[in-house]
Amino acid sequence: MEIYDWIARAASPDVAFGYAMRVETFCRKLGIASERGQLRDDIRPGLRIVGFERRLTVAFKVEQDRVVILRLFFGGRDWEAQMD
Repeated sequence: MEIYDWIARAASPDVAFGYAMRVETFCRKLGIASERGQLRDDIRPGLRIVGFERRLTVAFKVEQDRVVILRLFFGGRDWEAQMD
């Protein structure tokens, strides 16, 4: 995970691991209330966007029986241009 590597270099492996675990927990809970986030059909049909801890953007879609995480974007990246 690029985010882990970046945080590990900037802070420490322990800090990076803790962050990665929080991200994973957050993403797993998307299945509980999967219709959350902002629907962005204008970019891609079914695309939903939600923020995590004001530094990460989670792009996902809701399917019949699961939530699919499409991409994670860290720290102000132009995620809209990368989702086509």
